[in-house]
Amino acid sequence: MHKHKFRASSLADIMTDPKGKDEVLSVGAKTTVESLVKQFMYGYDKVVTGKYMDKGIEVEDQSIELVNQVFFTNYKKNTERRTNDWITGECDIIVPGVKVIDIKSSWSLDTFPALSKSGEDKTYEWQGRAYMMLWDVDQFEINYCMVSTPEHLVGYEDTQLHEVDHINPEMRVTRVLYKRDLALEEKIKTKVEAAQKYMEALVHEIANQHNY
Repeated sequence: MHKHKFRASSLADIMTDPKGKDEVLSVGAKTTVESLVKQFMYGYDKVVTGKYMDKGIEVEDQSIELVNQVFFTNYKKNTERRTNDWITGECDIIVPGVKVIDIKSSWSLDTFPALSKSGEDKTYEWQGRAYMMLWDVDQFEINYCMVSTPEHLVGYEDTQLHEVDHINPEMRVTRVLYKRDLALEEKIKTKVEAAQKYMEALVHEIANQHNY
């Protein structure tokens, strides 16, 4: 098995701290690695789906346009994927030499964070730290955007939580900023290397148990 590169979006799954001082991977991290090895050995991909993700994909362009409208920018969607020895990722927007931006389209007014501190999120933070590492920039920004939900996704929910075009655009973007931290990037390397080693051991273990 080639050395697995962890996706920026799922990096948080292995970054949790273990209970024991002399361990590198937590129980949760090991469970994640076991799932990845099984997918590799049996040739399938575990795909996460749902209405929240569907909306994110469908309205991404609208959310980028909303950000451009509010901040007088001309951002375009990034399509470049970058990879190093540990991680791989494709950020939404890159401002070369300055920052990476990730667009998160909220499901409804109820789930939209109106305050920056409400938008702080460990999963997104580790994702952003991976991007800062891959693009060699000092800042990562999450832009939470609230645009109207496509009608076919709303279902039986109250439409007033989903139809937001009448709300001032400035009120519909919340930014959360993270600064680069090289010590945390070293932690990423350590965790990924431990996960890669554990993966290798599991591949052999599964193969041996099945006489494969």
